[in-house]
Amino acid sequence: MKKFNAILLIDDDTATNEYHEIIINLAGVANNIHSVTSGQEGLDYLTSKRNYNGMEDTYPQPDLIFLDINMPAMNGFEFMEEYNKLDENQKGSHIIVMLTSSLNPDDKERAGNNTHIKDYMDKPLSKALVLELRDKFLP
Repeated sequence: MKKFNAILLIDDDTATNEYHEIIINLAGVANNIHSVTSGQEGLDYLTSKRNYNGMEDTYPQPDLIFLDINMPAMNGFEFMEEYNKLDENQKGSHIIVMLTSSLNPDDKERAGNNTHIKDYMDKPLSKALVLELRDKFLP
């Protein structure tokens, strides 16, 4: 069975990230899962700008990014504006899926207009949705 090497969850709600990690693990579609609670932490992950005890730590580049829209400080669309400024090697071949609880149809249209956003889904993730994404993006 094909797996994503790494999945990055970007959501300000820790409980949602934990739930999504459980769902992804149950689906068995990823070798690595990392979650962050802000858009800036997501950018730091992608650019490996985290520093622990004076040592720079690097992470596996995610194949798939689940991005929440409504977050404080930097929402999902602001994250995408900064993501677009990254060097091409930092963007890699990321598949970005926006996750939301928003009922605003403008959000879906706006996401659809961004070439880096490959899908738009309602929260929460389910095992069936995760398997569907695996089959769609890892044929």
